Amino acid sequence: MNAEEPRQSTVVKRSVVVAGQKTSISIEDAFWSELKSLARRQNRTVSDLVHAINAGRREGANLSSAVRVYILDQLRSRTGGGEP
Repeated sequence: MNAEEPRQSTVVKRSVVVAGQKTSISIEDAFWSELKSLARRQNRTVSDLVHAINAGRREGANLSSAVRVYILDQLRSRTGGGEP
């Protein structure tokens, strides 16, 4: 793969428990891997982290999108990057 070719990304539906309710989020493998890493660094379970993300999302926002945005924000804060 060269630098001009887009990376292949597969969206996978994953089950998580949020506030005692089983739900699913559809996110790419790279996001899922980073979500697990963030949960580990925060000494919490993936379900606990997704619960916190869910509690903070705005009305009508898609949970899968909220998870992606949360991960992006965390990566930006770690690297000193801000809003584009």
